[in-house]
Amino acid sequence: MKVEVEGMHFSYNGIGVLEGLDLTVRRGEFIGIVGPNGSGKTTLLKNIGGVLEPEGGAVYLDTEELSTIPIKEVATKVAAVQQETTVGFDFTVREVVEMGRFPHLERFERHTEGDRRAIDKAIEITELEDFSDRCVNQLSGGEKQRVFLALALAQEPELLLLDEPTSSLDINYQIKIMETVRQLQSEGLTVIAAIHDLNLAAQYADRVALLSEGKVKVLGKPDCVLTRENIEQVFGVEVEVEESEVKGSIHIFPKTGNLRG
Repeated sequence: MKVEVEGMHFSYNGIGVLEGLDLTVRRGEFIGIVGPNGSGKTTLLKNIGGVLEPEGGAVYLDTEELSTIPIKEVATKVAAVQQETTVGFDFTVREVVEMGRFPHLERFERHTEGDRRAIDKAIEITELEDFSDRCVNQLSGGEKQRVFLALALAQEPELLLLDEPTSSLDINYQIKIMETVRQLQSEGLTVIAAIHDLNLAAQYADRVALLSEGKVKVLGKPDCVLTRENIEQVFGVEVEVEESEVKGSIHIFPKTGNLRG
């Protein structure tokens, strides 16, 4: 799925967050959205996913304007994993993943064989087979994050929206999540992810969009966007940027004692 954001405006209680933002995401591309806290990363994802409605501008999924697509149809094409997701009841892992098939079912319709295959595949991809009968609320943070990723994948979406998918996870789960997402992207899934860790964005995203003052300041390959000058200007911190041992990637680390302001 191709995504076009044209001139998006959005505000909370009269305070502007997105100010005429433009963004183009190609089919099968992994775009990393980076920027300081409050720069509008989550707001942008929610507008693209239809959770929020822009006050100005438009979102296009392929050639269709998002506001003209029925909500249920959007739910079969677009899946999102929020930064913080909780389960209020003692559902098992499989029961939560099964919820990903709701957009494909009519009222009171039971799961078909195709639904069960999609659920099994999502559990397998996220390596949750050994947890399928466990209560979600008994799992660790990293395991829960994989459950909600599996729920999203069970929808069989064309577009996956991720809001800080590795937030508060240890390095093992960070790598598991990002490697899983990149594998799916290589098979044709379009991915837009708000990423807090600039090094993860540099390693996994095809292109990076740097948000500042409600707009995309710059969009391009990670090494062209995540430069010392751009990071210092937007984040207010001096960093060193070096070529990474990972082919085609870079490594970013701060200079201590050089915080601006």
